[in-house]
Amino acid sequence: MKKRISLLLPTRGRRDLVERFLRSVVAQSTCPELIEVILRVDDDDADSHGIVFDGLALKLVIGPRQTMGAYNAECLRHATGEITIAVNDDIIIRTNGWDEKVRELDASHPDGVYLGYANDLFKGPKLCTFPILSQTACSALAAPYPDIYKGAFIDVHLMDIFRRLEKRGYSRICYAADIVFEHVHYRNNPDALDATYTDRSRFGDDLTFIALAGTRRLEADRLLALVSGGTPQRRNLPEQSAVTRTGLLGIWPLCARRFLLDFDLPVGWRCYLFAWMVSRYYFSKISGVP
Repeated sequence: MKKRISLLLPTRGRRDLVERFLRSVVAQSTCPELIEVILRVDDDDADSHGIVFDGLALKLVIGPRQTMGAYNAECLRHATGEITIAVNDDIIIRTNGWDEKVRELDASHPDGVYLGYANDLFKGPKLCTFPILSQTACSALAAPYPDIYKGAFIDVHLMDIFRRLEKRGYSRICYAADIVFEHVHYRNNPDALDATYTDRSRFGDDLTFIALAGTRRLEADRLLALVSGGTPQRRNLPEQSAVTRTGLLGIWPLCARRFLLDFDLPVGWRCYLFAWMVSRYYFSKISGVP
């Protein structure tokens, strides 16, 4: 039996983009009848309540405005597919038969522990912008999509967990360069800039990501237990709270402790995170971008 794929799609005020994305899903799928889309919309976004689409199993979940982490977590709770993909409404799928390629990626890891991602024509192999996870892996993790993330860093959070698993001897990060999910992002397409982008804080989740290093260590432990043939322990995660504000000089020792001195991470990833997070911090201060 071919596995069912669940697409987790939070959206707000972008009905046209959602419909464009759904058209590309159907047009490029081998088995559209085995794809479901969980659409999470806000209760005050009346126009999105009317989204319907023939040819796909579409679940409309309506609720109060939440963080992006909470949206994805809610979508996941409604997903019935054995394979899940967190997607955006500003995607156009370009690869014919993409769903079969996703199933092949999934089949290459019979234990279900992997982090897959397509080529988004923006970040490419550097980041799992639209993470592909099995339901098995999602169930092993305490919180694949932590509620505390307002709008960013969910992809980096997941990649960090799997980098920790890699350090433990299991390389399970799978970049599928031949599956193209074009991300029509405003930084590549200025005409795409809209209120959904401008309402979001670009650097609002940076300190949260730094704070959750211990959480990611525990999540990697759960995956390690699964790939080792054991049962992931259901220990409570540390309280999900962001790092408090730090002074301009304080960011260096903070990132050094959380990244450079985190021997649970591969050296290259440690150095990358340290340099990237410090540079983001100073850029936000110099540019004034929140």
